[in-house]
Amino acid sequence: MRPAVAAALVAIVLVVVGCGGSAGPAQPAGSVRVTMSEFKFDPSTIHVPPGTATFFLVNSGSVAHDMVVETGDGKRVAGSELVQGGNSSVFTVDGLTTGSYRIVCDQPGHEAAGMKGTLSVG
Repeated sequence: MRPAVAAALVAIVLVVVGCGGSAGPAQPAGSVRVTMSEFKFDPSTIHVPPGTATFFLVNSGSVAHDMVVETGDGKRVAGSELVQGGNSSVFTVDGLTTGSYRIVCDQPGHEAAGMKGTLSVG
């Protein structure tokens, strides 16, 4: 192999490795994996114990999504960062008390298109 070609291949490998080779963090131990796509959460019903819950959000879609936790009457409890298509993010919610919450994507039109679910705590 020619030295210039070998050097170019090494440079490409270093760039890929330096970028982590993935589109986000690894899933933390004990977290709940939630896949987001157009236009749903999977799973759409999530069960966690009271206290702190950590979600590993994976956007398998092509447009940006987020996950917002709301009380039954629509009061915002917490919201994730916007996760671009193909990326992932870790989202932690503290202070969850026993009860039922709504999860929605609050990007314009996403909830109306069906991107909603239930978070049961307890």
